[in-house]
Order: sequence, then structure tokens, then C-alpha cells
Amino acid sequence: MKTAVSVPDPIFERAEKLARRMRKSRSQLYSDALREYTARHDAAEITTALDALYEGEDSGPEAFVRESARRTLRSTDW
Repeated sequence: MKTAVSVPDPIFERAEKLARRMRKSRSQLYSDALREYTARHDAAEITTALDALYEGEDSGPEAFVRESARRTLRSTDW
């Protein structure tokens, strides 16, 4: 889809340099940037990414109690 947007000159110039350095068209650069920006601000995608990150982690209430006990025991003189 074609669209027209207004971009401040300094941002446009930086985008042009980046597109040349990455050997991408301006359209591809802007599409990639919008894809990344929308993914970062989509709550469902953020939740999915965090779920994948913590999958298999022991992060329930029992894990908190165990870690708290370990830290307390480490800092206690016997």
C-alpha cells in the first residue's frame, strides 16, 4: 500500500543514510521500522515473547521463597 507521511528533515536524513548502509530501499526500511515498532507496542506479542522467555523457569511462589531463604542463609553468620 502506498502512503505519504511527513518526517522531520533530520530523521529523514538519518533514515536515508541507514537505508544506504543496509542496502535497503527507503520503503523496505520504513516497513521494517514500522513492523518492529508495532510489535514492541502490541501487548499480545509482548506477552507471547515473555512467556517464551520464562517457559521452563521456576518462577512460582515456591521459587521466591527458596531464593529468599538462600539469600538469607548466605548473609547469616553461623
